[in-house]
Amino acid sequence: MAVIPVDIAGAPYEVRIGTGLLASLAEQCSGRLRKRRVPVITDAQVHKAWGGVVEQALHEGGHEAVWRILPPGEASKSWEQLAATVDWLLAEEVERGDHVLALGGGVIGDLTGFAAAILKRGCKFIQLPTTLLAQVDSSVGGKTAINTPAGKNLVGAFHQPSLVLADLAVLDTLPERELKAGYAEVVKYGLLGDADFFAWCQANGAAMLAGDAALREYAVAHSVAAKARIVKEDEKETLGLRALLNLGHTFGHALEAQTGFSSRLLHGEGVALGMVLAARFSARRGLMTQDSAECIARHFAEVGMASEISALGLNCDGQALVQHMLHDKKMDAGTLPFVLLKSIGEAFLAKDVDLAEVARFLDEELAG
Repeated sequence: MAVIPVDIAGAPYEVRIGTGLLASLAEQCSGRLRKRRVPVITDAQVHKAWGGVVEQALHEGGHEAVWRILPPGEASKSWEQLAATVDWLLAEEVERGDHVLALGGGVIGDLTGFAAAILKRGCKFIQLPTTLLAQVDSSVGGKTAINTPAGKNLVGAFHQPSLVLADLAVLDTLPERELKAGYAEVVKYGLLGDADFFAWCQANGAAMLAGDAALREYAVAHSVAAKARIVKEDEKETLGLRALLNLGHTFGHALEAQTGFSSRLLHGEGVALGMVLAARFSARRGLMTQDSAECIARHFAEVGMASEISALGLNCDGQALVQHMLHDKKMDAGTLPFVLLKSIGEAFLAKDVDLAEVARFLDEELAG
């Protein structure tokens, strides 16, 4: 088992990465579960695959799992589900010192974390991420949120978990499409600050996705360690460092919004396409070479992911996508900063981007 410390001032915690962590859940959570009844929030698909394992593990530790089971998908990150979840936790008499378990991917982690953040002005929660994307990104760092009609993740809070248990066994039951979507966030850590890790992805990404256990543990542990370093330095994204983790997200969220935050485009797929667009836009501005930008697109294509937005068949133009960007939570005094690239492994925050230029660029990309 790999153990990665996240040294947040006043709220440090561990990310444990290994196989069989859910089966030993009560042991892993020793000292944190104060009551017999333990609230677990999940979705129907995850409950079907892993609910029995969690229930048995808690039972063996002298606990009883009580379940809130949500529909899978982004639609569950809503005001309605947040309110219903908070009411359920109150009915379960959850106290500030109790731990709520979030068993699922990014949607469940975000919703549960936000509910925990506002319940009685803050109770504790434990992340049990069941997707590759959640294991390497969304379960670590304390960003919690819901979506609104205005855009993605616009209402939320910073609220750190007490513990993250990334059980690699869950990846064996993850649909291939979800696994590849999570891989986008793995590649991101190489692109934004570690060219050697991007080279590792080029050499090993396909085998990791195919099921190599050692490669999966390395990919998750390396990604978590990279995020932990950034979060330690800039927990609430006030210094600009943590903003680099948004590489690909400004473009990607616009594509998600255009597709209605639906299964038509998964979050990780949007991020992958967004990173390709960020690289090509960087090359268009003379910041990096066109060859480097195409190298990124080629790698995603080689592992079976979309690398061209023209393939999405979007019925819109570049200006429509830019309109979605205007709702981005990173807007500052009417300006939208973009994470761009000087090279593979060197990202920076650009605050001088003309959105009209972005719209023209997107028109060309949409045309293919």
